[in-house]
Amino acid sequence: MHLNEKTLKSETVFEGKILHVTRDVALLENGREAIRDVIHHNGGVCVVPLTDQGEVLMVRQFRYPHHCVTLEVPAGKLEKGEDPLQCGIRELWEETGTRADSMTYLGALLPTPAYDTEVIHMYLAKGLQIGDSQKLDPDEFVEVERIGLKEAVAMVMENEIQDAKTQIALMKTYLLEDPAFAGTQKKQGM
Repeated sequence: MHLNEKTLKSETVFEGKILHVTRDVALLENGREAIRDVIHHNGGVCVVPLTDQGEVLMVRQFRYPHHCVTLEVPAGKLEKGEDPLQCGIRELWEETGTRADSMTYLGALLPTPAYDTEVIHMYLAKGLQIGDSQKLDPDEFVEVERIGLKEAVAMVMENEIQDAKTQIALMKTYLLEDPAFAGTQKKQGM
């Protein structure tokens, strides 16, 4: 079959807390075999919490692999078999102390499809009820900031926000909040 690879063999080479890695042998469409190293991940969720004033609740946190502080929308890892919507509700509450009246599904993204099975589900949260405090995990340290949606999009365009899930979720939210785009979207059946 064209543009298809068949797994002939799969061997676990690493088993960790968040992911595991396999080294696979794949049969290519031309009959040759190739080695494919694959990172297996349960996936995750990110949420754009948008206030009635047009501000996004964002979090600053240290990201160990890059040894820097990033600005992101609230997000978290899916537990095995967990419903993405429930994960999004949980992460919004844990990281910002906020509940939402509505959670609109923005779609899924494949952050690194060449070697990772991770899928990130994106949501827009509106009708926010902001609580008193976060419910962070013991090893989680984040600061919440309010940033206007238009300013956040400008930060994406200026490369001040480098996190891919945050970039995509903010841009989708910005377009959905634009009445001109929203009208076009409905007309085209998107």
